[in-house]
Amino acid sequence: MNRGIEVRELTVRRGDRAVLRDLSFDAPRGKVLALVGASGAGKSTLLRCLNRLAEPAAGTVALDGEDIRAVAPQVLRRRVALVAQAPVMLPGTVADNLAYALDALDDEVRDAALAAAGLDRSFLPRTARALSGGERARVALARALTRDPDAILLDEPTAALDPETAEVIAQTVAALANRDLAVIVATHDMALAESVADATLRLVGAAAGAA
Repeated sequence: MNRGIEVRELTVRRGDRAVLRDLSFDAPRGKVLALVGASGAGKSTLLRCLNRLAEPAAGTVALDGEDIRAVAPQVLRRRVALVAQAPVMLPGTVADNLAYALDALDDEVRDAALAAAGLDRSFLPRTARALSGGERARVALARALTRDPDAILLDEPTAALDPETAEVIAQTVAALANRDLAVIVATHDMALAESVADATLRLVGAAAGAA
């Protein structure tokens, strides 16, 4: 049985201060979990712990029942893909960005990733760094999907976007769970959380609770 991400008694410290304390939750495959809370509540920090861009002071994170500390970081970050709030576009075209760090990229896989991110082949020759914020967000998501991940982490995917673009991103996020992925979305946008999430976890500094 594919279980997705399981977090148990996670504590994260910044110096002497606990950013998160004794946090436990599940993010199963085929579901969207929203992490909500004000800025500084630890949402981005938590996402970084889930693919070992940051290390907790205590507790465990498992992916499909396997402790992520047993997985090489480079491998883990393909399996648990993080799409940052302000994704970096590499020099070159959208096609170049999708193929980055891959030995080869099958056209069918590439086109499926584009479609899942709400894009089409017409974007491939476009200069990646000339894209709008919403287009960059979708290209970053497509880039993550080309790696065939087990989980997708999205950090404030609708931040600074106009309402129409934010709605497109929301629809895209909601559809990701149909790919049998564990999907975790960190957001302060309650409308987004309510529209896409199967469950919500509210972070309040070093505390958390189901919402």
